[in-house]
Amino acid sequence: MLTLASKLKRDDGLKGSQTAATASDSTRRVSVRDKLLVKEVAELEANLPYEGYYQGGKFQFETEVPDAYNMVPPKVKCLTKIWHPNITETGEICLSLLREHSIDGTGWAPTRTLKAVDVVWGLNSLFTDLLNFDDPLNIEAAEHHLRDKEDFRNKVDDYIKRYAR
Repeated sequence: MLTLASKLKRDDGLKGSQTAATASDSTRRVSVRDKLLVKEVAELEANLPYEGYYQGGKFQFETEVPDAYNMVPPKVKCLTKIWHPNITETGEICLSLLREHSIDGTGWAPTRTLKAVDVVWGLNSLFTDLLNFDDPLNIEAAEHHLRDKEDFRNKVDDYIKRYAR
């Protein structure tokens, strides 16, 4: 966030020395994007409330915001190694709202934001009510849960102790 704030200050300083006619459209788009991001990042909560299997774990996510944000979704990756049916061990995430086009109609829309009501809420839901064993990205984790729920829980707990403290 400090980087975005510094960039905005630099951009505002440059704009003062340029005329509006010489500023390119892409600079204005990036500036609008950066302003949206600064506002949204300032509103994000530091920690998600966890329940269920993943209670007590602290999971880090990396969010890459494309230049065309908010017309296209951010790319989100889980940086914490996790045993989860909807997140691979390499961090790819299966969450329909992060898709530009989704079959179920719940994909990205320009009205969505990074704030808790959209992306953060969606990520939090992967740990609670959107935990999906029926349509997994990590098939091995989902099959593990179907085979032996107690052993699945033990493996999740082991991952939390090793990687998510």
